[in-house]
Amino acid sequence: MTNPAYVLSEAGPAIQGLVKATRQGGVSEEILELVHLRASQINGCGFCVDYGVRNARKAGVSDEKLFAVSAWRESPHFSDEERAALALAEHATRIADSTDAVPDPVWDAAADHFDEKQLASIVLMISLTNFFNRLNVTVRQPAGVAI
Repeated sequence: MTNPAYVLSEAGPAIQGLVKATRQGGVSEEILELVHLRASQINGCGFCVDYGVRNARKAGVSDEKLFAVSAWRESPHFSDEERAALALAEHATRIADSTDAVPDPVWDAAADHFDEKQLASIVLMISLTNFFNRLNVTVRQPAGVAI
């Protein structure tokens, strides 16, 4: 099946508006792309992982970081700010894995590094990534293929 976001012509502009909104919170492109990549890895969305790596490189993310995103806790390549965003991404993506989906310490760590507008941007990016992952995984969108 063609990606549903393209089958329903009004979906595309609405989705792109939300993507654009994530860029208005004052969060670096690098962090937004790391969050996108980590959520996509968790959800097993090959298309979004491929797309995320390409966009992260454009945003200036080093290969060392890209190679270590799935093991960010054990990697020396991430700042405390990036770690807080990645932890939030993991918890918000795995909401069904715990009765306390985003524990207070995870939220508080993110709030120590980001103001409300920035947190809104990160949460929106995580949510949109999960949305994109579900679309692409459902229709088996191949990685490396432009849609």
